[in-house]
Amino acid sequence: MIKNHNTRKLAVTPSHKRAMMRNMTTSLFLHEKITTTVPRAKEVVRFAEKLITKAKPADLDAKKVLHGEIANKDVVKKVFDVLVPRYKERNGGYTQIFKLGLRKGDSAEMAVVKLVI
Repeated sequence: MIKNHNTRKLAVTPSHKRAMMRNMTTSLFLHEKITTTVPRAKEVVRFAEKLITKAKPADLDAKKVLHGEIANKDVVKKVFDVLVPRYKERNGGYTQIFKLGLRKGDSAEMAVVKLVI
């Protein structure tokens, strides 16, 4: 029996969650800052940091891995041209989460996910 105790379900199917993580990570890499709920922020940080770590060798295999996860070619180019050199000497901790408070409509706790400069 498979038990997924290490991740959040986020009230969506696994395929929807994977697509959502890919889209949110693409937006994070493109704009370097996104606003979302706290549980989604924590999941997107896990996903994004793994992708940056996989991209750090900057070889052909790393590019294939990133193209498999991120569909936007401009974002993949930005990762290899801007983000990988920025985090070359850093061993993890590429993102920060700042809590904003409650959303007005449904009182969901909101957060900003930001790439560390």
